[in-house]
Order: sequence, then structure tokens, then C-alpha cells
Amino acid sequence: MAITKKILSRLLSIFVLIQFVRPARNQSNVIEPDDISSDYPAPDNIKAMIKTSCYDCHSNNTNYPWYSQIQPLAWRLNHHIEEGKDELNFSDFAAFNTRYKSHKLDEIMEF
Repeated sequence: MAITKKILSRLLSIFVLIQFVRPARNQSNVIEPDDISSDYPAPDNIKAMIKTSCYDCHSNNTNYPWYSQIQPLAWRLNHHIEEGKDELNFSDFAAFNTRYKSHKLDEIMEF
């Protein structure tokens, strides 16, 4: 029983300590000049759908869920966001060449 208490105590201590190691937040309240909306105007309902469904992982402005404050969940979420932005970042979309943009739009339509 004493060993179990020591193990649980150490695990709890580690859990508390890792709460202080937080990844940088992916939040910007500014609409980037190279945002996809500057190149491709769309109806408001389409813009809202894309912002709700895609922008959290594919832009420079993430709307974080409540569990993003808990480590190690926040680390996993941050990794997911970084992967999403590496694949496609709507905040920088207008800065890319036409061929790249066309390819990415084709991939979005396939999805």
C-alpha cells in the first residue's frame, strides 16, 4: 500500500509540475493581409463555415477549447495545430503562387 501511495504521489506531482510548461498560443486578433478572403471573396455563410470548421487548425488564430489549458493535452493540441498550419495556412494563403493555391483548393474540394 505504501508503494502505491508513493507512486500516485509522484505521478500527481509530475502532473502538477507539467502544468507550468505551456506551448505558445496561436492567437491573433488581426486579419492578415494575405488571408484567403483577400484573394477569394465568398458569401458570408461560406466564410463563417470555413472559419468555424477550418481556421482553428489552419490559420494564425485558433479558438481554443477548454481542455487546452491542461497539459499534456495542450501539447498534443499545439502539435496538431502546427501540423495543420504546415499543410495549409489560410492566413498566409494569398502570398503563395497560383499553382500552389490551385492545388490546395483542389485538395479542399476533394475532402
